[in-house]
Amino acid sequence: MGDVADEMKQKQEEQPIPLLTPYQMGRFLLSHRIVLAPLTMTSSPRNIPGPEAILQYSEKTTKGALLISEATGVSETAQGFPSMPGIWTKEQIEAWKPIVKAVHNKGGVFFCQIWHCGRVSNYNLQPNGQSPVSSTEKTISSTDSPEYSPPRSLKTEEIPHIVNDFKLAAINAIKAGFDGVEIHGAHGFLIDQFLKDHVNDRTDKYGGSLENRCRFALEIVDAISNAIGPDRVGIRLSPFANYFESGDSHPLELGLYMAEALNKYGLAYCHMVEPRMKTFSEKVECDYSLLPIRKAFEGTFIAAGGYDREEGNRVVSENRVNLVAYGRLFLANPDLPKRFELNDPCN
Repeated sequence: MGDVADEMKQKQEEQPIPLLTPYQMGRFLLSHRIVLAPLTMTSSPRNIPGPEAILQYSEKTTKGALLISEATGVSETAQGFPSMPGIWTKEQIEAWKPIVKAVHNKGGVFFCQIWHCGRVSNYNLQPNGQSPVSSTEKTISSTDSPEYSPPRSLKTEEIPHIVNDFKLAAINAIKAGFDGVEIHGAHGFLIDQFLKDHVNDRTDKYGGSLENRCRFALEIVDAISNAIGPDRVGIRLSPFANYFESGDSHPLELGLYMAEALNKYGLAYCHMVEPRMKTFSEKVECDYSLLPIRKAFEGTFIAAGGYDREEGNRVVSENRVNLVAYGRLFLANPDLPKRFELNDPCN
């Protein structure tokens, strides 16, 4: 019996760990399925990433790994927090180059997450102390965050200029050496402020119906795909989340609509946040509610939100996701893929 048990144990140990199996993501061959989620560092004075970011990213890089950068502003008006990096100036492009090079030197694939905070901002962070722009004039009312200033609703004719800011930021990211960009369409920031019906109260072609509310996001996807190629473009969405009072009445319908609309572009990936993801005021308990959206999206599907080693292996082996993004675990364990391989305890 001892020999049989030893043989079974040996066979189990020889089975490849699902998270550590290779994956072809379009033009990029990844050596494993563990993705570095975008993690805000707030360590970029004057919106210029500093040299300390070289270590922050390179220490988390393994050959063939996919890393997504911290959220990076597309323009002066995009800022919502102090010391956030940007990618709208030549100086910012040059500052990113050694950081990207450090990741590439270790064989990593590096995408730059680009964003605009919209109404999640205040006068002090805006050029000339102006009002933050949004889909709405509604102010974030949370008493926990009194620093948010009343926003100004973008005029219909201004929206193409914001789309162009995203496109130019994507072009700049490629100039800096990034392999691609991830459009930040999640967590209550500007794109999400258009997507969600709890925020978007517009009456023009960018408000009202689901199709109209998704128009802004899809115009950005279209512009960037045409500028740098769709196989260098990903998007992050959180239809179920209610960050910064940006909820939706029909989140699954929203997620399905976006997944199906994105199929025609041939993007590098779609990155979705689990509905159970804890927000500032609530935690939604819902097991694998992303599955219908995953089935609707025809490309590479990344999921994020509370995964550990065991569950990550399970959802990959069951083909519920292609890749799993880790944030807090990666922050506390820069050698996370190796710890998962050895099944070592994590900080």
